[in-house]
Order: sequence, then C-alpha cells, then structure tokens
Amino acid sequence: MLRSRSYEAIPDNEEVGSPGGKRRRRPNFYRFCSCKFCMPAVGTSLVLVFVVVFSVYLANGYPIHASCTIDWGFSQNCSAVNASLVKMINTWTSSDNCKNGGEKCLYTFVSASDTELKATHKTPVHMYVDDLTFTFTAGQAPPTKCRVKAHSTSETWYAYLDYSTNYCNLHNLAEGAGLTESPNFTEVTSDSICTQYSSRNCTKY
Repeated sequence: MLRSRSYEAIPDNEEVGSPGGKRRRRPNFYRFCSCKFCMPAVGTSLVLVFVVVFSVYLANGYPIHASCTIDWGFSQNCSAVNASLVKMINTWTSSDNCKNGGEKCLYTFVSASDTELKATHKTPVHMYVDDLTFTFTAGQAPPTKCRVKAHSTSETWYAYLDYSTNYCNLHNLAEGAGLTESPNFTEVTSDSICTQYSSRNCTKY
C-alpha cells in the first residue's frame, strides 16, 4: 500500500509554522488521509455493491432491503389478537424450541399498546436480529373485526435476500398462536413488499 508522507511525520497536535509567523496545531484528522487509494477503492466497491443489488432488485422485484409487510384480517377483536401475539412471543423467548431446527425461538418482547406491538427476533444460527412491528386497526366491514399490518425488517443494513426469514418471523407467530386457523382469517402480501415470499419455507426459517 502506498502512503502519502505529507503529514505522516507530524505527531498529533504538533505546532507547525504558517505564513505570518503564527503557529497553529495540525488537526488529527489529517492522519486519516495517508492512503492515496483507500477512498477511491472504497467508493468503487460501494458502487459495485449497489449495481449488483439494484440489478437483482430489478430482476426479482423484492424490496430494496430485506423485509416483509403483511396485511392480516381477523374476526376477533384487536385486543384478543394483540394478547395472543404477545403470549406467543413470550413463549418462544429461549432457544429450546429450535433444538431440532426451525427458527421458532429467540423472540423478544419490546413494547405494546392498544394500537401497536413491537418485538425482535434473532436467528438461532447466525444471530441476525430483525425488528418486528404490528399495527392494529378496527376492521371496516364484517366479518373482519381487526386488521393488522405486520412488518419485519432486518437490522443488518446490507441485507437484501433473506430466504423468507422476515415473512416467517411474522407468520410463525400468528400460526403458533392459532390465529391463522381462526374463521375468516385473511393474509395479503407479495414479493414486491415481502422478500422471497414466493419461495417461503417457514418449517426451516
């Protein structure tokens, strides 16, 4: 690696001469500029990553970041749905439920109100963390009494594909709580708002 020596020999905060006989201190941040090619290389790498991700995005139509949004409809009232999801989150907090595979474990309750529930899910192998949010609104027409907008998103900033993990984070909770078997249950999502939904495998993820 080639390094510029313009400031390398000057210790941190050493006083140096300047026009007019005045003296000033050389800021520490100049030491970060010692590599001639670091910034161009980093910039080129980021551009290439962006091009690859954008190309895959155009080819598949997935969200630009690994995530999933689902609209659920329930014939139960929202307080009952909310309580059922909270109970399931608290049931699947340890890793015990994943000893034989799957990812129905390592959920963490964050907060809850009448209109919103927040939690996190950690994948048991690589320990990636996803943020979960459930927003509750009253149903507009029978038999739907409660509508839920469920959203899961990866905390890993560069995540693009997720093997349907974000979908399964949400669906597994609803299924585990028995909500997907309730009368008149509906679920609406698609690849455009839910990463790799069409290839989902919630037995594994």
